[in-house]
Amino acid sequence: MATFLNPELADGIGLVGMGGDLEPRRLLYAYRNGIFPWYDEGYPVCWWSPDPRAIFELTAFHVSRRLQRTVRSGRFQVTINRDFAGVIRGCADRDEGTWIIPDMIEAYESLHCMGHAHSVEVWRDGRLAGGLYGVAVGGLFAGESMFTRERDASKVALACTVDRLRRRGFQLFDIQMITEHTARLGAIEVPRTQYLARLRQAMTVDARFV
Repeated sequence: MATFLNPELADGIGLVGMGGDLEPRRLLYAYRNGIFPWYDEGYPVCWWSPDPRAIFELTAFHVSRRLQRTVRSGRFQVTINRDFAGVIRGCADRDEGTWIIPDMIEAYESLHCMGHAHSVEVWRDGRLAGGLYGVAVGGLFAGESMFTRERDASKVALACTVDRLRRRGFQLFDIQMITEHTARLGAIEVPRTQYLARLRQAMTVDARFV
């Protein structure tokens, strides 16, 4: 098992380890301890626990009236774990480049086969219009990435994911680092110490995504 710096002792950038591989046992250990992998192809695996940490607050997440109407309209159909491979590859297919390199895809597909990584698919007329994927451990859902090919598809995936997490007893929806896009959707940042305390509590919960 890779040795990580205690996240409590890391600096704000949050690099807590380098090297190792992405085998499932190591990945799950990392998520249980507030750590995630993020690196570019050709470099060693880099492990992170940044300060602050970005999350969606499950109890405070707001779905706009317009998005509520879109969800109810029947324009999109939402499924769970129907096409994990399609979703993770949709997330990786970005003109600006991506950190979801082939090794990452292989690793998270292995987690999916083990029942720890899940996808939410949004379909339009039988075609994959958007979605998201993440890792569920205890009461934590670590959202890894989302994508859209049609307007509002990723927002529908997010709204349906939050609803599912609430109903199934999850305590923490981690998205690692905030972006302009996720901030517009309601993401917030919390101090790493607070995140880790909430993570420890979430690890006492036996929530199931499916």
